Amino acid sequence: MRLLSWLSLAWMTVEGAVALVAGIAAGSIALVGFGLDSAIEGFASVIVIWRFTGHRVFSHEAEERAQRLVAVQFFLLAPYVAVASTRALINADHADASWVGIGLAIGSLVLMPLLGVAKQRLAVSLGSAATAGEGRQNMLCAYLAGALLLGLLGNALAGAWWLDPAVGLLIAGVAVKEGRDTWRGESCCAHC
Repeated sequence: MRLLSWLSLAWMTVEGAVALVAGIAAGSIALVGFGLDSAIEGFASVIVIWRFTGHRVFSHEAEERAQRLVAVQFFLLAPYVAVASTRALINADHADASWVGIGLAIGSLVLMPLLGVAKQRLAVSLGSAATAGEGRQNMLCAYLAGALLLGLLGNALAGAWWLDPAVGLLIAGVAVKEGRDTWRGESCCAHC
């Protein structure tokens, strides 16, 4: 379990840094939101590594704490991205094309489902909602990478500037739903 979390943490570190830098450079709310989501997923990996270290391996209390901490991470993302996306739509802010962001989205679209499915299977065998929540974050990352890719390509190839903040609003909405489900422990037996 910890190996999967360490792999996720390594990818999330790279993904988050690249997305934030590329998003700021391009003025892309969706790309910045994707980078922040990567930071949150990285933190979830740290939580799960903590959860499965030492005496906490068999602790129901540690499982509940880890589950809640993973859920809270989703709630931290939503307000910023929702406000920034709404502001960008109202002000008709046009993000620049980001080919680095497009490449990053493709990489995440390939890697994240592999990690997410592996963690979901492991979560079922361990009965760990925290692990399932981390796996759901990986799957969320893959879905968001697909939406991000469409938004970045639409902006770069067709000038559809509004796709960037629209994808940002999608990221915010999905984050709230996933946070609520993880908080309730509903992700424990979910299959992606």
